[in-house]
Amino acid sequence: MVRTARRTQWAEDREPPLAATSDRPAIDTPLVRRLVDSQFPQWAGLPLERLTQAGADHVIHRLGGELSVRLPRYAGAIGQARKELTWLPRLAPHLPLAVPEPVAVGEPGLGYPWPWAVTRWLEGEPATVEALGDSHETAVALAGFLTALRRFEPVPLSPGIDRTADSLHGRDPATRAAIAALDGVFDAGAMTKVWEAALDAPAWDRPPVWVHGDFHTGNLLTRDGRLSAVIDFGGLGLGDPACDLMIAYTLLSADSRAAFRAALGPDDATWTRGRGWALATGLNAYTFHAATAPRVAAQTTRQINAALVG
Repeated sequence: MVRTARRTQWAEDREPPLAATSDRPAIDTPLVRRLVDSQFPQWAGLPLERLTQAGADHVIHRLGGELSVRLPRYAGAIGQARKELTWLPRLAPHLPLAVPEPVAVGEPGLGYPWPWAVTRWLEGEPATVEALGDSHETAVALAGFLTALRRFEPVPLSPGIDRTADSLHGRDPATRAAIAALDGVFDAGAMTKVWEAALDAPAWDRPPVWVHGDFHTGNLLTRDGRLSAVIDFGGLGLGDPACDLMIAYTLLSADSRAAFRAALGPDDATWTRGRGWALATGLNAYTFHAATAPRVAAQTTRQINAALVG
């Protein structure tokens, strides 16, 4: 099966309706067809097919055999097209796994209000815990990718790039509320202990480094049973690398997690903050989606329990 670069975060695993709401424009295939044909007439003759499981940030269509078209669903996702166009061509030569290849950014038009993206079609199967969770090879490959990403020289005042070093503390109110709400589903005392340890851990006190910002199982692709690509760089930023350690708890088993930690070599404080990131993001996903999405419930339950085990 072939997939394009798309967002599949577990918190967004359901396919949202496409009808317009107060903050989401109506997006359908005829609109995408008109946008492509009017702005990129060289692709007007290519077939267009909507992907039905593209996540909640973007509506994604396959365009011909080599391209995909991604339209943000809401205002919070509108910066990704230009960010990826600016930065992924610079980062890609330095990374050991494939990343999306931006081709063009479309402009607002025909009633659609935001920039949108055209990228090369990226082949691969979505990564799964069943296929890769116990793989030490995968663990080492993930560590190698993060190491290479962090080594890329940060650029002062990088356009379109956020600084993310303080965002763990920004999640404190919502995380504590989720812990209280889910007491009885999970061990509230254990969750509080993990969370407070993450907040109390020494902060990242070195120069900010590049982070993917949303480094979880849903943003990985495989080919022939091996990790092949990392997608969805909407959260790309500069800051504390702890946020990217979430992958240790969303994908890896205890043994492969240990291999990942050994290969990556984070200090204890960064590892502790990363565990907090995994707990916070898992709780957020579970709180908002588990009641109506059994798959989200199963995936985030695994993530939360892995964070509690450590």
